[in-house]
Amino acid sequence: MSMTISGLARAGGVGVETVRFYQRRGLLEMPERGARGPTSGIRRYEDEDVRRLKFIRSAQAAGFTLEQIGELLQLDAGQDRKRARELAAERLAALDRKIAELQAARDSLRRLSSACNASDDGPCPIISAFDGPG
Repeated sequence: MSMTISGLARAGGVGVETVRFYQRRGLLEMPERGARGPTSGIRRYEDEDVRRLKFIRSAQAAGFTLEQIGELLQLDAGQDRKRARELAAERLAALDRKIAELQAARDSLRRLSSACNASDDGPCPIISAFDGPG
């Protein structure tokens, strides 16, 4: 099924400018403009473009960078398992670090909230903690 850029964007759940951004980054192909007939000058996209766009969005949701997504798109699904595993391991390590940071922040805020709740005297520990030397 052939579609315009707006149809591609709609099918991929993004805006047209996002499609253009991915094209500028080399993640999506930019088809040639139609040469003749009522659709001359209009670029037409196919189901494969929708699949690729959805792949990009899914990989972003998993936290891959656009550079990593570009590399994943270039890998051969049957032959490049080792590199795909390496990229996934890098991403998992980064996610683990971020989770640890978020858990530490949550624990700290929980302690500050409890301390603020414990008394109505003096400054609130939450505000005092963020008002320190920067």
